[in-house]
Amino acid sequence: MPGTAKLRKDAGHSSTGNGPGPAARAGLQPRHSMTFAWIPLIAAPLAAALSAGLILRLMPLLRRYALARPNARSSHVVPTPQGGGIAVVTALVTVSGLLAGAPEVGPREAWTWLAGCTLALAVLGAVDDLRPLPALPRLAVQILVVGLLVSHLDGRLVPEIPLWLERTLATLAGLWFVNLTNFMDGLDWMTVAEIVPVSAALVLFGLAGTLPLLPTLVAASLLGAMLGFAPFNRPVAGLFLGDVGSLPVGLVTAWLLWHLAATGGFAAALLLPLVYLADASLTLAARARRRERVWEAHRSHFYQRATVNGLTVRGVVGRVFLANLALAGLAAASVVWPSWPVSLAALAAGGGIVALLLRRFAGIAS
Repeated sequence: MPGTAKLRKDAGHSSTGNGPGPAARAGLQPRHSMTFAWIPLIAAPLAAALSAGLILRLMPLLRRYALARPNARSSHVVPTPQGGGIAVVTALVTVSGLLAGAPEVGPREAWTWLAGCTLALAVLGAVDDLRPLPALPRLAVQILVVGLLVSHLDGRLVPEIPLWLERTLATLAGLWFVNLTNFMDGLDWMTVAEIVPVSAALVLFGLAGTLPLLPTLVAASLLGAMLGFAPFNRPVAGLFLGDVGSLPVGLVTAWLLWHLAATGGFAAALLLPLVYLADASLTLAARARRRERVWEAHRSHFYQRATVNGLTVRGVVGRVFLANLALAGLAAASVVWPSWPVSLAALAAGGGIVALLLRRFAGIAS
């Protein structure tokens, strides 16, 4: 693979090129080789097959008991079954759990905590799908689960600050990522258009030696699980992911991005989810400035405004997918050439791509 040697050489250095990165300082430098590439490569098709098979078996039950009724946030106009996340999460946890038993992957403790917290959020989301929960209890459970996972992370991102402060900031960031993934899952194929490029990029980084084997395996399992779900969610969707899927998918993606940052790819970890980060964060800030109830359903995200203003669903998610491919390329550049100039240039270019995308969404009618 072109650039593999350089990726491995620099994996323990910061993405800005200023000496050893967090991975080297924390002992998290990837140590696997292409010899073990079969592990993530087999995970993706297994997870895809299991996810799709489970959906086919669950569909009659979901049609009967888990219909999503149109509301203020919805982009659909007829009741549609939700709960595809049951199959996605089951496939993700099952396949990654089976293959995490390979001795090459190392100790299972990290996977055990990730799987447990992922399943906890899936249960919370399932309950909320069937009977909407009040905002405060839902948030309290999310804080508990995210905080628990963060407390069991190995290594440091910013060892120059106190550990308690780093963990608090990581918990807040993880909590926001879990919720923004849920907020952005309001359009057919939207989460597919986001998570598939992000997880695929993480798998490629892992195969190139930048990411440890366990996160690479989890990313491959997530990629496969989402690909198995994708045909059922294509516009016009016959099945939604539901909170049972969006909440744990957000948690797993945040965990993966933390590991990418911990191995020196901090700029890459910001670039990969930049579409979601920008849309959700700017929308939240705008709603807070207007003194709206930010915890209530709405249709003011940029991608939602694009459909209101005349762009088709496929047009929206297609643009998001292409933007994510471009961001993945910039993320790869920041990892292959780890230096301040390259990282800043990649972040600036990524910011420009996302700004143009959101501006287009906001003014699509003109």
